[in-house]
Amino acid sequence: MSARPPRPVSRLDDIEGFSIDRVARAADLDPEVLRLENLDTDLPPPPTAIAATRAAVGRDDANSYLPFLGLDDLRAAAARHVTRLSGVPHDHDTQTVITAGGTEGMLNALLALVEPGDEVIVTDPTYAGMIQRVRLAGGVPRFVPFVVPGGRWTLDLQRFHDAVSDRTRVVFLMNPSIPSGAVLTREDWEEVARVCEKRGIWLLYNAAMERILFGGREYIHPAGVGGLADWTITVGSVSKEYRMIGWRVGWVAGPRRMMDRIGLVGIYNVVTPVGLSQPGAVAALTDPGGAGVAEAVAEWERRRDTVQSELAGLPFVAADGGWSLLLDTGRMGFDGAAASERLLERGKVAATPMTHWGRENADRFVRIVFSNEPVGRLGGLGDRVRRALDL
Repeated sequence: MSARPPRPVSRLDDIEGFSIDRVARAADLDPEVLRLENLDTDLPPPPTAIAATRAAVGRDDANSYLPFLGLDDLRAAAARHVTRLSGVPHDHDTQTVITAGGTEGMLNALLALVEPGDEVIVTDPTYAGMIQRVRLAGGVPRFVPFVVPGGRWTLDLQRFHDAVSDRTRVVFLMNPSIPSGAVLTREDWEEVARVCEKRGIWLLYNAAMERILFGGREYIHPAGVGGLADWTITVGSVSKEYRMIGWRVGWVAGPRRMMDRIGLVGIYNVVTPVGLSQPGAVAALTDPGGAGVAEAVAEWERRRDTVQSELAGLPFVAADGGWSLLLDTGRMGFDGAAASERLLERGKVAATPMTHWGRENADRFVRIVFSNEPVGRLGGLGDRVRRALDL
């Protein structure tokens, strides 16, 4: 008698693949398609980062496994960056590790923080890569919805409090949030601080887009709010603000009592961050001119404004930051998947359905990414959408 096949690992049962790559493949060969499906940008990386990376190619020290936790000067630059933005000192040697992008940092932190069955609070909608990493770590995502009073995303604070239980181990938030462009207010962060400090819950803060804020909105790093300094683990990267997506360099910074464990996970997960990319990340973080972040944010805001003007009269939700906004196709009679197909086939607009990016809010939306097409190409988007959806 043959042996029975082993049972599949259960923590993968609820994990779905991205739909982004499927939309991208379908759109890839047609130059007329507006590429609004993926979080890319055509804005170039900092010239200093490109020069430093080119100089690293062929150097022996850039082609090494060591040091496992990242180059010392990069750890120092990342620690200074987080310290400056948060107002909370972060020591580079004991409170900062380098990772192969922010996404590795998120998983490393979750594996260090979460035991199987622990609950992790996330927003609804939120980046599917955050939700599924919670599940990969054995955690259980608990969704707190954004609501839309006055046409803008707002965190439902009552539902946030209702979601906290004795099993809650982590509050996992991104600000501005993917895919919605929601930006938390100081009041939101103060409520998070009260809950985390009172109940001993970690805040895992995805800072990938933290300074991509529109309309003069206040920058707030949660570690500087209330008692969150002792409970905040910041995951950042050079991917978004510095336009260095392919470099795959990120960092995790937080209280000493947890950073050794996060570093240990990193060593046995990816072993070491990308050697050739780290000098470029140092150059970006230490660029005396700010590495073009302010200029890039201004351009992304112009593109956001163009998209919102084009979609005027349609049920989209305004983005207060980030690289994308959501169009509520459910209110027009289409779930996100059906709308995405029609937009591509009939409007030549590549937009990703938000299936599996939440529980209550996700299925009815498609994401419109405005970071990767210039203003001139975005003109006419509204006509394409209306034609595709018979409006």
